[in-house]
Amino acid sequence: MQKWSLHPPKTKGENASSGSTTLVSSLDRNVDTLKSILGEADDVVFRSFLVGGELEAQLVYIPDMSDRQEIDNNVMKPLMMMTDSEPRDILSIKNRVLPIGSIEELADLSECARQLIKGYSLLLFEDCDRALLLKIAKWDKRSVAEPQTEPSLRGPREGFTESISTNLSLLRRKVQSVKLKLKSFQFGRNTETEVYIAYMEGIAKPSLIQEVESRLERIDMDSLLETGYIEELTEDAPYSPFPQQQFTERVDIAAAGLLEGRIVILVDGTPDVLIVPVTLVTLLQAADDYYNRSLYSSLLRILRYFTLFISLMLPAVYVALLTFHQEMIPSKLLTSIASSREEIPFPTIVEVLMMQLAFEVLREAGLRLPRQIGSAVTIVGALVVGEAAVSAGLVSAPIVIIIAFTGIAGFTAPHYALEFAVRLLRILLILAGGLLGILGVMYGLLAIVIHLCTLRSYGVPYMSPIAPFVASDMKDAAVRLPWWKMITRPSFSGKRNRRRMTSGQRPNPRKGGER
Repeated sequence: MQKWSLHPPKTKGENASSGSTTLVSSLDRNVDTLKSILGEADDVVFRSFLVGGELEAQLVYIPDMSDRQEIDNNVMKPLMMMTDSEPRDILSIKNRVLPIGSIEELADLSECARQLIKGYSLLLFEDCDRALLLKIAKWDKRSVAEPQTEPSLRGPREGFTESISTNLSLLRRKVQSVKLKLKSFQFGRNTETEVYIAYMEGIAKPSLIQEVESRLERIDMDSLLETGYIEELTEDAPYSPFPQQQFTERVDIAAAGLLEGRIVILVDGTPDVLIVPVTLVTLLQAADDYYNRSLYSSLLRILRYFTLFISLMLPAVYVALLTFHQEMIPSKLLTSIASSREEIPFPTIVEVLMMQLAFEVLREAGLRLPRQIGSAVTIVGALVVGEAAVSAGLVSAPIVIIIAFTGIAGFTAPHYALEFAVRLLRILLILAGGLLGILGVMYGLLAIVIHLCTLRSYGVPYMSPIAPFVASDMKDAAVRLPWWKMITRPSFSGKRNRRRMTSGQRPNPRKGGER
């Protein structure tokens, strides 16, 4: 009968000392040490069995995080049914007996415990100071679906999920190029969260890649659960209301960012990915802009700029005019507004702030309520509160119209973070208009413009290509020219390889009758 020979060759200085977590030849001692490291972990299964009917072994796994079928068919069955004719050493078990794609040898029980709680399985043998790590983790995950926060009328419907492996495969399938590079990091002393950065080799600037890596490597914290942690820890201006990193759940937007020379940051456990760097112009672009004809996209993009400006300025200008500059309002309109405010006990600025606060409360309530009743409560609440406030003489009818139109105009922003910045700045401009009139509004607007011009995202000017002005990039700024004119990538991210398509592709159909 063939003897078991499970001892791998030892390297110098590998003998275990007292109190060490290094594996030893005694199976019982290894199991006891592993249990002491895990502590009270009742969900961990220790399964004893005999390999080939002779050698004692322990299979350690967490049932809800492991593939039970693969454990039964590809681990337990081959080992328990080993015959005397098969080689009986750990190398043969690893390479010839177990039909598993990824197996590693571990010599430290602390590392075994760390890998175990990630969902992997462990094999421990008697008379062997090595453990086999079986990477057969499997757990429930959400299927790929359309993102609820970024709907699109035309184009792909795929959205990222909470599984990092699924997200990487979605990105690989969308960008099928060997130039797509992925680098992994691990953050969080307790969570050990996997983080990947993705970029296109030859398109993304090496200095940008190095900057992203250096900012990520400075992160040192107990836990990292979402991309918001990274966003706050790596942004250029932490006190700016404007988002300096773009987050999205859409695979096509992330792929488009990669092909422009930007970098995508993916975090395990969240469907949101970060795209850096970002500009104000980028945040005002929607996925539909590139799937519809350029004429439609350009008109909608101009409308988006206009409505965002209205959402920012309208309440402040109304307060300033009604408080300090009544002579600038047409007489008939002023008379109508004055008659509606005859019995209102509050000054205009208080009236506007009250309605703005009510609108924000209703919107927040709609977000936090169950989805089935959230929209109904928001709509009914707005109607009831607005009508009741006007009937009670607390606010005037024009204020309700202005706040409602302002809120609706703000919803045209494609990115929620940008719309939130506008909501915050709107209140500051209302206060400036109520204190200093139109002069205060203009001072506030000037301060916002100066701040935007000095803001950076990973060193890239936030107002590019407007300030500094880059004529070649204006083809995809306020308007979008046809695809056959967008020959080059944006200069702020794709300087290394600017040309993305061949010139001279303008449609030129032959005249009727020609062959």
